[in-house]
Amino acid sequence: MPKKKFVLRVNETTMKAVEKWAADEFRSVNGQLEWIITKALKEARRLKKIEAEEAKNPSPKEEDKEE
Repeated sequence: MPKKKFVLRVNETTMKAVEKWAADEFRSVNGQLEWIITKALKEARRLKKIEAEEAKNPSPKEEDKEE
């Protein structure tokens, strides 16, 4: 699945905490944020719903990949 770029604004204290956490786990800040978001979506049982909806309605780019 292609990744979508976006701008995220966070306060300095939060950013420093994420940077430290990422460094502690040998991840990039981007990788750490992806991991945090994915974990939260799984815990809220939202990720499977999103994946199911995407499977029902694939984007044109994803349909091309299947062929």
